[in-house]
Amino acid sequence: MTERPVVLQIDARGVARITLNRPRLHNAFDDVVIARLSGLLDELAERDGLRALVLAAEGRSFSAGADLNWMRRMADYSPQENRADADRLAGLMRRLDRLPVPTIARVQGAAFGGGVGLIACCDMAIASERARFALSEVRLGIMPAVISPYVIAAIGPRAARRWILSGERFDAAEALRIGLLHQVVAEESLDEAVEALLTELLACGPRAQAAAKRLIRDVACRPIDQALIDDTAARITELRASPEGREGLSAFLEKRPPAWVLDET
Repeated sequence: MTERPVVLQIDARGVARITLNRPRLHNAFDDVVIARLSGLLDELAERDGLRALVLAAEGRSFSAGADLNWMRRMADYSPQENRADADRLAGLMRRLDRLPVPTIARVQGAAFGGGVGLIACCDMAIASERARFALSEVRLGIMPAVISPYVIAAIGPRAARRWILSGERFDAAEALRIGLLHQVVAEESLDEAVEALLTELLACGPRAQAAAKRLIRDVACRPIDQALIDDTAARITELRASPEGREGLSAFLEKRPPAWVLDET
């Protein structure tokens, strides 16, 4: 790894990997890291042929949250500067949450504060059994406001009351139970588990996945009324008639892989 704080790699399958690369600081982030991550996510959102993103971290920890030196600088910020900082972090979380392709958080070690926010913004999260988590902002006299929409969407308001109000650390088993994680594996099996999930994701239609992400986001908080019923019917009608929808059905009927599945033979 280079000394860049964030590293982007894209493989031949169209799988991007963004790696937090500040291992000596437990991948704590500051304004520079936020700007770099936001810029890379903007690039990926416009990239043709992108199929998935893995968000990973170098070293022992996923992310310790905010960098201490950055926090020291923030202590002297004006209200306007603090608001601008919060807006930049909010923009990062939104970009990750709205990326059109499936996203996987690969988590090891500590994931604290904003690190939990990054995990919650990803569509899927796999962690090692030794990973540890905390929403410890209240212990510093603040709160995880910017990341809260994504964290609460992931774990629900009841679990959020426990872990946000207490600032306690919790383990991977608890993170799995409350919905922050989808899978917990042995540390040595982490990459294998991520790769297995990528294989499943790459078997699916990319436009269908992007449409499904929008569907989940749009449907989640809406009442089941006639407007929603009409909306969902219109969405599936459009997708069925699309080139990808036609190809998927033809491939199924002809008992062959669809065109978007990579031939690795």
